[in-house]
Amino acid sequence: VLDDLVAGACQVDSHDDIYDLEPDHCPDAPRVRRIKSPTNVDPLFDQMARQEKLLSILQALIGPDLRLYGSKINIKAAAYGSPVEWHQDWAFYPHTNDHILAVGVMLDDMTEENGPMLMLPGSHLGPTYDHHHDGHFAGAIAPDQLDVSAAELVLGRAGACSFHHVRAVHGSAQNRSTAARRLLLLEVAAADAWPLAGL
Repeated sequence: VLDDLVAGACQVDSHDDIYDLEPDHCPDAPRVRRIKSPTNVDPLFDQMARQEKLLSILQALIGPDLRLYGSKINIKAAAYGSPVEWHQDWAFYPHTNDHILAVGVMLDDMTEENGPMLMLPGSHLGPTYDHHHDGHFAGAIAPDQLDVSAAELVLGRAGACSFHHVRAVHGSAQNRSTAARRLLLLEVAAADAWPLAGL
């Protein structure tokens, strides 16, 4: 399903409601950085979000009443997949409380070489960092704001899942390997956590 979605990017030449594209994308050689809202694009991804084993873990972590807030597939294609700067998801979608996490479903093996997620342990307990540059939202934490020397790699085989809190500091490097690294991210909130954006 994902291969078909990526192939479909040959019909677009700029970002749209489904695709975020790599800077060197062209219709003759589609290069996709992200599939937006895959749970709305194909029923397979919605079914993945509703697996009983996954729901039981989510309920143990954030409570019995859950809301799927968003989804995306971050794609790091072999040899050119873009890095993601250090950030906290909270900066993108603050809510009335922080009973929110992201599940990373590894669609490929996530190895040291193919741009795995890096997580700063314990950072979900610390401050919320500024994600602005020169007064504009940049979606990234300036390097001089934090020490990431203790960051840990999030590695696993295809089918494994990671879970991270909405305030956890994380990022990833460019994929410099010959293997793709595709990660389905499901953003899940407690039912009483409501978005503040736009209020």
